[in-house]
Amino acid sequence: MGIRLPFMALQAKQIFKSTSTQQQSNVPKGHIAVYVGELQKKRFVVPISYLNHPTFLDLLSSVEEEFGYNHPMGGLTIPCKEDAFINLTSQLRAV
Repeated sequence: MGIRLPFMALQAKQIFKSTSTQQQSNVPKGHIAVYVGELQKKRFVVPISYLNHPTFLDLLSSVEEEFGYNHPMGGLTIPCKEDAFINLTSQLRAV
């Protein structure tokens, strides 16, 4: 019996396969790295379980529509304000 991830989560998983070995070693098992910010990007490590949350999936969907998933940093880049991302992940942590 396997775990089924939403389509967006599968796309994100493919993106993270392309990250360097050094970056991957800095990410604990069960987590992913994302780069957040409009101009200056800051790296955040978040639990993979966030990829199953509808609010986080909405954010990923809007990012894909506007910017796509091909980013030079090798990871998922979310071009939103850091404060908005921190607020969203704080709400997810509380659930």
